[in-house]
Amino acid sequence: MSIKLDYNKGLAQLNEVYPHLINNAPDVFKAFACLQKASLKDSALDRKTKELIASALAIAARCEGCITVHVNDCVKLGCTLEEFSEMVGVAILMGGGPSHFYAAKALQAFETFKKAQE
Repeated sequence: MSIKLDYNKGLAQLNEVYPHLINNAPDVFKAFACLQKASLKDSALDRKTKELIASALAIAARCEGCITVHVNDCVKLGCTLEEFSEMVGVAILMGGGPSHFYAAKALQAFETFKKAQE
């Protein structure tokens, strides 16, 4: 039996919640947005590489919301299935057994967002 999660719906739900969170803690989210912008800008590492790193950390941390957002960004930035699969292997290495299951979720999210982009 395969469990299919609707990552497009999950992304939409996250986007619905963000304005409410921002309104209730504007200084925190403004600071976080600055940190995110500074951390993900092209520099010695390009944005795609940084999103792959963020995705690996999301898998290892078992954060479904993080997986949804960062995997979507990987797809938008043109990550290939081969690049993504190699990252998944490193995430499993670093996160152990539980990350194996979240890696499967991340791969499903990648395929969902890739299909939506076509």
